[in-house]
Amino acid sequence: MAHIGDRTCLTILREGPPGLFLDSEGYLGDILLPRNEMPYDYKLGDELEVFLYTDSEDRPIATMKHPKVMPGEFAYLECLAVTQVGSFLDWGLMKDLLLPFREQRERCEIGQSYVVYVHVDPTSDRIVASRRIAKHLSHAEEDFYSEGEEVDLRLYGKTDLGYKAIINGEHSGLLFANEVHRRLRAGERTKGYIRKVRVDGKIDLSLYPPGRSHIDDLEVRIEEELQKRDGYWELCDSSSPEAINKALGVSKKSFKQATGALFRQRKITISKEGIRSVE
Repeated sequence: MAHIGDRTCLTILREGPPGLFLDSEGYLGDILLPRNEMPYDYKLGDELEVFLYTDSEDRPIATMKHPKVMPGEFAYLECLAVTQVGSFLDWGLMKDLLLPFREQRERCEIGQSYVVYVHVDPTSDRIVASRRIAKHLSHAEEDFYSEGEEVDLRLYGKTDLGYKAIINGEHSGLLFANEVHRRLRAGERTKGYIRKVRVDGKIDLSLYPPGRSHIDDLEVRIEEELQKRDGYWELCDSSSPEAINKALGVSKKSFKQATGALFRQRKITISKEGIRSVE
């Protein structure tokens, strides 16, 4: 049985002036696939893979296109219009996605993009978006993640402490600002690591794996940069934290750990003027 928000295979029942009518095998009745979205080659009785949503009159409708986000997922979508009922977002389909005013903390601006959660509204049976991210996230049990575990992150907000991120599309965590050494933006997706899951379910995150692995990666980057610069780079221990962060996106502490390791391996020399490869 097909439902709004499903991607499923439905049988072609008949053709009419508006398009093809598909068998939903349920309470949705016969569902229209509009003529401008029909495949070039088909016959009655064929099965078509379609996505089901509702049109501007709240009638079930099918499309062969893939939306940018499925119900139950988070996405970063552009606002195309603001009306009396809410904002409308670009999710790749003919009918734009409604973000009702009740699901916004502040009004959206046309041309700006926002992190939203997409779901089927149980009252109207419409697919809608929400910017109230927290209510669509779960609290992790203390043993749900392992410390050091690699996870997928999507950034969705900033506080005085740091950056809020959605973890694996399920939970919320925090990257502390004093441990982030590159520019981050809302909606960005990146790899991250679990630092700690607290008793209250809050999760501390890091952009770097535990142990020395991120320092090892930094050593390689510094060596590659030296090769590009014919073996000499003005960046050194006396450089400002801002200059180091701008060049490599890391803290001065991490930079000094990496250059110190390369010095001990006799791969570079270090002076007040810069660092140099050892031939």
